[in-house]
Amino acid sequence: MNQTTSKSSLGEWSQRLLAAIFLGGQVLVHLLRGKIHRRNTLQQMAAVGPDSLFIALLTAIFVGAVFTIQVAREFINFGAGNIIGGVLSVALTRELSPVLTAVILAGRVGSAFAAEIGTMRVTEQIDAMLMLKTDPIDYLVIPRVLACCLMLPILTLLSLVTGMFGGLIIATNIYNLSDTVFLDSARNFLGIWDIVSAMIKACCFGILIAVIGCSWGLTTTGGAKGVGQSTTTAVVTALLIIFVSNFFLSWLMFQGTGSAFLGM
Repeated sequence: MNQTTSKSSLGEWSQRLLAAIFLGGQVLVHLLRGKIHRRNTLQQMAAVGPDSLFIALLTAIFVGAVFTIQVAREFINFGAGNIIGGVLSVALTRELSPVLTAVILAGRVGSAFAAEIGTMRVTEQIDAMLMLKTDPIDYLVIPRVLACCLMLPILTLLSLVTGMFGGLIIATNIYNLSDTVFLDSARNFLGIWDIVSAMIKACCFGILIAVIGCSWGLTTTGGAKGVGQSTTTAVVTALLIIFVSNFFLSWLMFQGTGSAFLGM
């Protein structure tokens, strides 16, 4: 019985994932037509960006601080204390800032998208929109996709700065490193491509979070229980897709031997 249930659950999940892929294609087609509800988009940008700012920055400052604690002692023992800032900046820019900010938004925003649109689906509000000849993709999905695509890179950049600040506080106060050495190291290690890659990753993650959240909302059935299940599954799926896509994006962007240490 449990095996049959798990198979049906996996089959349903696969169907909904396929629906999300189709929804992504529809969003692209609608965007090419230039149909954008500006007021809805601005409202969603406010919900995604400023409302998520505090939790994103709080997470970033502790991540930067913890990373510095873990790395600084070992590097100082090896006589490489002058590159701690550079290592932290590369780790934050290439991986930690985009991924962790996306994880926060998947939990906070992706779940909200699935819950809001799922509730509209089970209460037949979306059917009413279709009767009034209002396209749900134009009115509901595209503003959310644009909001995540535009705001997640900004949040990632702010998280990067905050994470570096957290690392700087630990390095100067606990390990007595010079702030000048720390920041010079970060400047020498970081390249323009590192910042660009972080923005590209953040933009891709934002699109994935919005499309998955909206798609799971649109395919919700079964009343209030179905809304709860859709919300949970949307977050789990978004997290899974973020980690998988992060691997492929990193593989494409950072193949070959690194050059960060050549500047030292």
